[in-house]
Amino acid sequence: MKKLVYLFGPERTEGSGKMKALLGGKGANLAEMARLGLPVPPGFTIATTVCVHYLKAHRLPQALKSEVRRGLRFIEQSTGKRFGDVDNPLLLSVRSGARASMPGMMDTVLNLGLNDEITAGLARKTNNRRFALDAYRRLIQMFGDVVLKTGREEFEAELSAARTRLGVKTDIELDEAALENIVQRFKAIVREKTGTEFPQNPDEQLWLAIDAVLKSWNNPRAGEYRRLYNIPDDWGTAVNVQAMVFGNLGSDSATGVLFTRDPATGEKSLYCEYLPNAQGEDIVAGIRTPLPALTLKQELPEIYEQLEKIARRLERHYRDMMDVEWTVEQGKLYILQCRVGKRSPQAAVKIAVDMARERLITRAEAVRRIDPEKVSALLHHRLSPDASYQVAARGIPASPGAASGEIVFSAVKAVAEAQAGKKVILVRHQTSADDVAGMAKAEGILTAAGGTTSHAAVVARGMGKPAVVGCSELVIDYEAGTLKIGGQMLRAGDVITIDGTSGNVIIGPVKMEPPQLTEEFATILAWADRFRRLKVRTNADTPADAQKAREFGAEGIGLCRTEHMFFAPDRVGVMQEMILAEDEAGRKQALDRLLPMQRQDFVEIFRVMDGLPVTIRTLDPPLHEFLPREDEKISQLASRLGITAEKIRTTIEKLAEANPMLGFRGCRLGIVYPEITAMQARAIFEAACQVQQEGVRVLPEIMIPLVSDVEEFIRQRRLIEQVAEQVFAETGVRVRFTVGTMIEVPRAALLGDEIGRVAEFFSFGTNDLTQLTYAYSRDDYGRFFTAYQHLGIVQDNPFDTLDTRGVGMLMKWCVKAGRRTNPKLKLGICGEHGGDPRTIRFCHEIGLDYVSCSPFRVPVARLVAAQAALGATERKDG
Repeated sequence: MKKLVYLFGPERTEGSGKMKALLGGKGANLAEMARLGLPVPPGFTIATTVCVHYLKAHRLPQALKSEVRRGLRFIEQSTGKRFGDVDNPLLLSVRSGARASMPGMMDTVLNLGLNDEITAGLARKTNNRRFALDAYRRLIQMFGDVVLKTGREEFEAELSAARTRLGVKTDIELDEAALENIVQRFKAIVREKTGTEFPQNPDEQLWLAIDAVLKSWNNPRAGEYRRLYNIPDDWGTAVNVQAMVFGNLGSDSATGVLFTRDPATGEKSLYCEYLPNAQGEDIVAGIRTPLPALTLKQELPEIYEQLEKIARRLERHYRDMMDVEWTVEQGKLYILQCRVGKRSPQAAVKIAVDMARERLITRAEAVRRIDPEKVSALLHHRLSPDASYQVAARGIPASPGAASGEIVFSAVKAVAEAQAGKKVILVRHQTSADDVAGMAKAEGILTAAGGTTSHAAVVARGMGKPAVVGCSELVIDYEAGTLKIGGQMLRAGDVITIDGTSGNVIIGPVKMEPPQLTEEFATILAWADRFRRLKVRTNADTPADAQKAREFGAEGIGLCRTEHMFFAPDRVGVMQEMILAEDEAGRKQALDRLLPMQRQDFVEIFRVMDGLPVTIRTLDPPLHEFLPREDEKISQLASRLGITAEKIRTTIEKLAEANPMLGFRGCRLGIVYPEITAMQARAIFEAACQVQQEGVRVLPEIMIPLVSDVEEFIRQRRLIEQVAEQVFAETGVRVRFTVGTMIEVPRAALLGDEIGRVAEFFSFGTNDLTQLTYAYSRDDYGRFFTAYQHLGIVQDNPFDTLDTRGVGMLMKWCVKAGRRTNPKLKLGICGEHGGDPRTIRFCHEIGLDYVSCSPFRVPVARLVAAQAALGATERKDG
């Protein structure tokens, strides 16, 4: 293997910020900051290649020991201290550092190098025995949990008991005698749990810690995090070994986290939280509520001024908002690490726009930086201004947006309840990395402890989930399953509402309102529109949906499902009459009553979409879906129509199919019952002629569903054109229109050249195309699909993200074949995949003209389409 260890520090640095794959994000940034001359404690980074080798070969590379010794000598020379020395001890931190940020997922050990003798020496050197004992108990606690796998519970119980005995609230108030007793108790816990003494040899501690950090790459929570964020398992983690500096040396010492801009709002101001006389883990754990930047400015003004200068310098250098960990040891500032800061979707957009306006980045870079998976959180609901409610408690607003849901107290319960279709709020004293799966499934997160840089806050912002943290008024009893809030006792399953923008917690549901686009979001989307080639349409069946989509920038309707119009209470009865009619005359009689209803629907939609194309799909679902199943409803229908219930049951039995989604539906209905297609075509053309006379520019596109043979399409198109000519003759108005088909049957995709000769557009209906390609039923595949994912047979759900290898191959074939016989063929996608970022990128690659998605996904689709174009071209921002 090549070089395994890279040094960093004021005197010498062997890496750089460009080496994240090798040094991990933390190691690369430490090296970069050292190169910039920032006050970084010296250390060394063990490369990610060591982790990869170790996990495969189950042993460390032979050369690692000598390289680590070289690294230790470098730290000793830089600090003037010696590792393992009693009188002038060097203590180390050992941290993980993957190339992608994985906050709290892997393991850390601080204060490494202490034993009984060295602790006494440290007390003499610092003239602060309490500090030395506190550092020792922290080492035993972290080392026991991370390295020796004792768990944290008994350590925490001892600390809690000590606080109770002394009548104090925080660990910082524990006196020297209490800490001495705690050290002994902690050593006893290690002895009881492991059968051996806490290791007294510093070298042994170091190698055991390195081993534990390398292994932590494969711990369950890290694996879950990688799965959620699509981080490859074979990247491995680096190990960062660094000289300890101490924020817990007294009132002139502190530790904190700062963001160069507000991570929740994106405002350009130093955003900082800190704790005096503390170590960094105290902030992350959320055990003590940290102090804000204003207090730091008042208490330590020189440090605040230094941090401001460093923050601006890091922003200029990295051209991004940075998250910085720092420590002050007896008045001297040290920067422990920096990384690109996690931020709320709202902040991400504002920061990108502001930085482009400040000329730190280009507009193209601003568009590229927005994570489309998270930015949809800007479209989340918020509390309605006219809603009436009482605030039961207030916490710290940590991630914007509002959510209501049933209380759950564990991540496991959150996952189970969400899978059962319930909306839940995960309520915890504080979250940890083990809660990530539940946080991903919850509507929002509420914690009793922690600040805006706690685990709950950082992860919620990254996920785009509303979160309220540090709500000290909460009293949670996990065993009893109760939550005391605002003088009321709630239980698991009770509904609460949280507002991550204000920090308010409310008992019961609250009226919400749809989100509005911010000025910055509108700006980033306008910039995105300059770069994208793909057009973005919407799937909309009502004027309200069409209006909302147009507000979000939709450039037309790519799918209007006419059957949704028939399910309305005042129409389904007429539809049922049509289905139950004994002959064509009876069917036409019912269809004549449906005609004005359907026509008015199209009139309203055409008016909303003035000047934009509207793709209308003729009736698609099997007829049995319109008929009742329950005896009571069958009897009511029979009574209303004046027929026997038995006749209805006979019709239902006649329409019954073993697999209705593969049966009598789609264009097959229109071919066997042409009067259905004729009525729908008449409604479309009469509506189009009416609104055109009003001055509305109308562009109807009629889409025939479930075509598997060109003859099906030809027959339906011929009928539609006949009706069009009849309406044009009756009204004296002519409207331009096109007729195309939905490609949702594999055979149609394979015969794209034949169908392309006679169709004017194809729209890929990838929901059914996926069903029919995989032979997965959308309604039933969940019974085995989770097992398939665990077994590694499949990774992505093909109904969420398009299967580009199989279904995508059919699409590519169809695109090529269709355009070969019809170069003017318009191509789009209208399945639910049309709003999925990875699918949109694929659609760009294969040359589709547009994607169509639900109204609230339109902004995301506009953004992704631009990112796809920017990734595919060398176009520069103008």
